[in-house]
Amino acid sequence: MTKARILMIGTAFAALAATGAQAQTAQPMQPAPGADTQAQLAPPPQNLVAPAPTDPLVQKRNADAQANAEYRASKKASKAELKAADKEAKAQYKQEVRNAKINKKADKQAAKDDLNAAADRTPKDQGEQH
Repeated sequence: MTKARILMIGTAFAALAATGAQAQTAQPMQPAPGADTQAQLAPPPQNLVAPAPTDPLVQKRNADAQANAEYRASKKASKAELKAADKEAKAQYKQEVRNAKINKKADKQAAKDDLNAAADRTPKDQGEQH
C-alpha cells in the first residue's frame, strides 16, 4: 500500500513539474507578413503587478522588511552626517592648534624682544675669578 502511495505521489509531482515547465516556456511569436522586423523582435510592454497578499503574516513580513530598509537607510545617512561633522571638528581643532602654536611663538618672540629692549646695553660684569 505504501509503495503504491509513494508511486502515485511521485507521478503526481512529475506531472505537475512537466505542466509547470511547459507553462513557463515562451511560445515564439509568428511574424505577421508586412510588419517591420523591429516590431517583430520587441513584444508589447506589459505592466505586471502582483495583487497585495491578504495573509496578515505576509503583510507583516513585508511591512517589517520595508521598515528595516528605511531604518538602515536612515542609519547610513546619520552615520555619514556624523562622520562629516567629526571631520569638520577635527579640521577646526587642527587649525586652532596651528594658530595657538603661531601665537605662542609670536608671544615668545615679543617677550624676548621686550626683555632685550629693557636690558642695559652695558657690558656684563667681567669680574675676576678667584
